[in-house]
Amino acid sequence: MTNEWDAVIIGGSIAGLSAAQMLGRSRRRTLVIDGGQPRNRFAAHMHGVLGHDGLDPAALLEKGRAEARAYGVEIAEGTVTALTDEDDALRVTRADGSEDTARAVVIATGIRDALPDVPGLGEEWGRTVLHCPYCHGWEVAGGRLGVLATSPASLHQVELVRQLSDDVVAFTAEAEPLREEAVARLTARGIRIVPTPVREVAPGTHGLTVETQDGDAHVVDAVFTGGDPVIDLAFADSLDLARVDQPGAPLAVDLRGATSHPRVFAAGNVTAPYANVPVSMGAGSMAGAGANAMLVTEEVDRAVAERTAQRNAEWEERYAAQDRFWSGRVNATVAEIVGSLEPGAALDVGSGEGGDVVWLAEHGWRATGVDVSATAVRRAAEFAAERGADVRFVHGDGAAAVEGRFDLVLASFLHSREADFPRIRMLRDAAERVAPGGRLLVVSHAAAPPWAAHESSGHHPGMRTPEEEWDLLGLDPAVWHPEITEIRPREATAPDGTPAHLDDGVLLVRRAVTG
Repeated sequence: MTNEWDAVIIGGSIAGLSAAQMLGRSRRRTLVIDGGQPRNRFAAHMHGVLGHDGLDPAALLEKGRAEARAYGVEIAEGTVTALTDEDDALRVTRADGSEDTARAVVIATGIRDALPDVPGLGEEWGRTVLHCPYCHGWEVAGGRLGVLATSPASLHQVELVRQLSDDVVAFTAEAEPLREEAVARLTARGIRIVPTPVREVAPGTHGLTVETQDGDAHVVDAVFTGGDPVIDLAFADSLDLARVDQPGAPLAVDLRGATSHPRVFAAGNVTAPYANVPVSMGAGSMAGAGANAMLVTEEVDRAVAERTAQRNAEWEERYAAQDRFWSGRVNATVAEIVGSLEPGAALDVGSGEGGDVVWLAEHGWRATGVDVSATAVRRAAEFAAERGADVRFVHGDGAAAVEGRFDLVLASFLHSREADFPRIRMLRDAAERVAPGGRLLVVSHAAAPPWAAHESSGHHPGMRTPEEEWDLLGLDPAVWHPEITEIRPREATAPDGTPAHLDDGVLLVRRAVTG
């Protein structure tokens, strides 16, 4: 059986649990799959973690699990072997064969430190063999300290360790040959340089003995060294996630923890190999919040799409409920305004049963109509065929459903009183279809629609001024100039004497640009 989740977090250490906490608090159904191998499991204490200084890392994880569970997060032991894209979700396959699906995944699997191939290092890792001067330096400060360099970049670690003690020896075989300026910097700080390769390290009653291949023995209290970061992401190979050209090839993420895959986020050492506990904690928190934000956006987008489909279906039902919806006459305002224009290409947005489009064609326009109702489009095509008019009708949601530019774009059904009617979006789409020098004609079947200003009687509550309309539309007044902004009742007749079938208001603008 496949379990479905809002989010699955792969890796249950600091970063993973921080992400889980944010998702749980956002009421997301969240699963953490943890392999039980945190990077700092070798250390008995952690430092540099505000409010938790000196705490056993295992104790922090246990507290974090309890906090996450309090928000409904489920935590399971196991490892992930495959992460597969299934378009609207990701399939997570575990080593035991069980499967989960999630709309979002947070990868927080951390890294593994590949230590230099020196006998004894692994056994003392996290005790007398240390990595981070900030995490463990205070506890050995003032003692005899060694640094086993693994590359020229390790020389920075040597300089950091020198801040902790006056007695520092640098084993530089893996960083040789040292540049002259590097030797000068270490010597100036009184750091002893041992270029001979290290044979082994061994604990003793008087400290840790570092034996070199020439037989010399150097007794220190602790050795700092850096392992190569190993990031195992084979389980996500099918997603081809972007990586960064840095040691370990960590995952590339933005500030939210988002990877190159829209449903995958990542945090912790898998994105920043040298991050400490606080950095991993913060990154995990951001990744959890980022994943939740992605899910929220997806849910809102889906709701808008469903609402749009519902609205379009209502228009279809409205037309289908009657044998005929249109009055049979051209809109008088359209006829009056357009009658004085030079014919060209025209687009009618919300063309209904095609009356205005056919009239345009009969008056010399190359006319196209678009409507959300399939029934209306079918009837419009039948009406055009009866009249012998050469027009084109498209079934779609607004001007965006049609390609090209037009000398005249007509919209007659933007007066809906629905609070969420996408009037501005439809106006923007319509404006985008206006050719340079062309016109956008908006006809409202109301004396004073709620989205416009009534200039003849001043500004009414719930209405906007023309300037506010342009600003809301995002149109530059230097480019778009209203020729007519008055909204008024009409009882006009078409040039051929046909009476108007509704009281109409009109807003006419002209696109002034020529390119």
